[in-house]
Amino acid sequence: EGRPMGPRPEGRPMGPRPEGRPMGPRPEGRPMGPRTDGRPPQGPRPDGRPQGPRPDGRPMGPRPQGTRPQGTRPQGPRPDSRPMGAKPEARPAAQKPDGRPQTPRPGERKPGDKRPGQNTRDIRSGDRRPQGQRPSAAQKPRKPAQAAAPAPAKKETVKDLKPIVMSSTISVQDLAAKLAKPATELIKKLIALGVMATINQEIDVDTATILASEFGREIEVKLDEEEFDFLEEIEDAPADLVNRPSVVTVMGHVDHGKTSLLDAIREANVTASEAGGITQHIGAYQVVHNGKKITFLDTPGHEAFTAMRARGAQATDIAIVVVAADDGVMPQTVEAINHSKAAQVPIIIAINKIDKPGANPDKVKQELTEYGLVSEEWGGDTICVNVSAKTKQGLEDLLEMILLVAELQDLKANPKRLAKGTVIEAELDKGRGPVATVLVQTGTLEIGDSIVAGQVYGKVRAMIDDKGRRGKKAGPSTPVEVVGLSDLPLAGDVFNAVKDDKTARVIAAKRISRKREEDYKVTARVSLDDLFKQIKEGQVKDLNIIIKADVQGSIEALRQSLQKLSNEEVRVNPIHGGVGAITETDVMLASASNAIIIGFNVRPDANARRAAEKEKVDLRLYRVIYNAIEDVKAAMVGMLEPEFKEVVIGRVEVRQIFKVSKVGTIAGCYVTEGKITKIADVRVIRDGIVIFEGKLDSLKRFKDDAKEVVEGYECGVTISKFNDVLEGDIVEPYVMEEIKREL
Repeated sequence: EGRPMGPRPEGRPMGPRPEGRPMGPRPEGRPMGPRTDGRPPQGPRPDGRPQGPRPDGRPMGPRPQGTRPQGTRPQGPRPDSRPMGAKPEARPAAQKPDGRPQTPRPGERKPGDKRPGQNTRDIRSGDRRPQGQRPSAAQKPRKPAQAAAPAPAKKETVKDLKPIVMSSTISVQDLAAKLAKPATELIKKLIALGVMATINQEIDVDTATILASEFGREIEVKLDEEEFDFLEEIEDAPADLVNRPSVVTVMGHVDHGKTSLLDAIREANVTASEAGGITQHIGAYQVVHNGKKITFLDTPGHEAFTAMRARGAQATDIAIVVVAADDGVMPQTVEAINHSKAAQVPIIIAINKIDKPGANPDKVKQELTEYGLVSEEWGGDTICVNVSAKTKQGLEDLLEMILLVAELQDLKANPKRLAKGTVIEAELDKGRGPVATVLVQTGTLEIGDSIVAGQVYGKVRAMIDDKGRRGKKAGPSTPVEVVGLSDLPLAGDVFNAVKDDKTARVIAAKRISRKREEDYKVTARVSLDDLFKQIKEGQVKDLNIIIKADVQGSIEALRQSLQKLSNEEVRVNPIHGGVGAITETDVMLASASNAIIIGFNVRPDANARRAAEKEKVDLRLYRVIYNAIEDVKAAMVGMLEPEFKEVVIGRVEVRQIFKVSKVGTIAGCYVTEGKITKIADVRVIRDGIVIFEGKLDSLKRFKDDAKEVVEGYECGVTISKFNDVLEGDIVEPYVMEEIKREL
C-alpha cells in the first residue's frame, strides 16, 4: 500500500490516484467529486478533519466556527519545485493563500515522516495536514450586507435659524452658502427685484436683508472695527490737559482780501529769522500776539474750493469770515457762514477794504442780519471788526478779539499722548517725495513716529514749520509739513500716530481693501428709465481730461468745477488726476484716451513736451482756475451738436408754366419779396398748404443761369423731382442758419 516517493508523473502534485481514478475534470465540474466508500459527495469529512461540513452545500463557503486543529505545521521555505500557480485545468482548485503549509514533496524528510519499512498509513493517521487549499478572503462569499438604517431626519434647530452675520457687503455666492440655497436661485430673486447681479457681485445690507427674508432668515450686520481698536478715543486725565493755541480759519468770497489780510498779520508778527523773504506754500501759519500763539488756516475763496472750506471749518476753533466793505455779502460769503454754522464754531466778521472809496461797513452789517448774524453794536452777539489789509488798520483789534473768543472757549489738549490731527494739504515734491501739511490737534508728533493718514502710512522723517525751520516735535494746534509718507494722502484725511510701522501698514492695507469693496458694491438697477438713460448716454460725447496740479486740493477743486459743466450732450470726464509735473506717462495716457491735459501751477518736463508735440496732445497750462474753466467750456461748446434755424429769404409767385421735353416743367416766376438763390431749399405752397419741399434744379434769368434773383425780377425755375407746379403756386426759398451754442 505504500505509495512511491519518486517524482510524480507529469509534475502533478498529487500523483496517480488509487483504484484507477481518472485525472480529468470531476463530475458536474465540482472540485470535490464523488467520494469512495459510499460517502456522500458533500458530506462531512471523516476522522474529524478540520474542514468540517460546508454550509448550503457550497464547496468554497466559509468554515464553521469552532476550534481549529492545533497540529504542528511544517516550517521552512517551500521547495523550489513546488508550483505556486494554479493547478492544471483538469483539477481546478483555488490557490493556497500565502503562508499556508504545503504538503511535503516526495524525497523530503520531515519530523514524523515514515522511516524505510514503516507503514505509511500509520503516519497519515496522525497530524496529516488536510489536502487542498483554504479559500482566500477574496474567494469567500460575502455576507449579505445589512440594509443601512435610514439616517434620522435632521431636525431644524434654533441654531440653523440664527441671523446671518455680514459686514457692509456680501457676495451673492457667500450669501447663497449661508442660506444653503443655490446661487442661481438668489440671482433669480435679484432679477425679480430689479438687480442685475452675477455670482461674484457684492450686494449691500438692504438687498441682502430682502433676499434673506425671502427664505425666512434675518441679517445681522457686524462691521469690522478691528482696525480702529487702537484709534479709540482716549479719555485724557484732567491733570494732563494744558492750554493750546486756537485754530482760526479765514474764509470768504474770492478777491475779498483773505490772503492779503493773513499776509498783513504775518508781516506784523514776523521774526528776524524769517526776513529772508522765503514764502512757504503751506496754507497754515502760526503767529504770536501778546505772548500767545494763534494758528491760521487759509482757504481759497473760489466756488471750486467748497470742499476745502468745509474741511477748514471742521478743523477749526474760530472762523473769520472776510467781507469786502465795497462789495458786500457774496455767494461764497454765505457758503462760508453756512460751513461755520454747520461746524458749530464761533464766527468773527472781518470787514476788509474799509480804506477804499465807497466802503460801507454798515451796509455789510445790514446784509449779514439776513443770515442770522447781528453785530454786537446792533444788540447781537456777532463780533464785527473793521480792518484794512493794505493800511494794517484794525489788525490789533482783530487779534485781540480772536484771543478773547479763544479764552472764553478754554481750549485744552493733552500733549503727552500719540498725535492725532488733520491733513490740510498734500503735494509731491521732486526732491522730497510726498509732503503733507498736517495740523496736530492733540498729542505731540515727533520725528520717527509711525503715522497712518487715510489709506497712506509712513514714518515722520522730517518736520518743517510754516517759517521753514526744521523741528523735532510738534504739539497741539501746530501746523507742520511732514516728509516720509508712502503716498499722497487726501486733503481732509485724519492722521494718527501709532505704536509701530507694522501697525500703520496693516491699518492702511485694511482701509484700501475696504475702499475697494465699497467701490465694487454698486449694483445696477434695471428700469425703463434707466434703460432709456443708458440709450441716451450712447449719444453723449465725453471730453476726457487729465488734471495735474501742484497740490491735492487743487485737483479736487478743478475736478468738481469741470464736472459741473457737463450737460446732456457733452460730459466732462476727468480720467486721471495727480500731483506734480506733467510727465511723458501722462502724455501717453492722454494720447491713448484722446484726452486733453490741464496743468494747474505745474509745468511739463522736456520729455513730456516732446511727446505732446509728437502725439499731437493738447496740453494747457494755467495759474488761474477761472481761465481753465473758461477754456474747457469753450472746448465743450465746440463738441456740441450744431443747432440750425430756418430763415425764409424770399417769396416767389408762379405766373406761367412751360412744359419742355427732356427738362420737365419750367415755372415762370416773379420775385415778390426778398430773393431766391440757387443753393436755397424751397417749399411749394398751394392754397396755404405745403405740398412739396426740396431743392432747385436750375435758376435762370432769361436763358442765362443765375446764382440769385432779387425782388422785382422775373426768373425761371425747375424744382428737383417735382413737376406738378401750377400757376398761382407760391415758391418759398429758405436757408438753414447755424445758431451759436452756449453752455
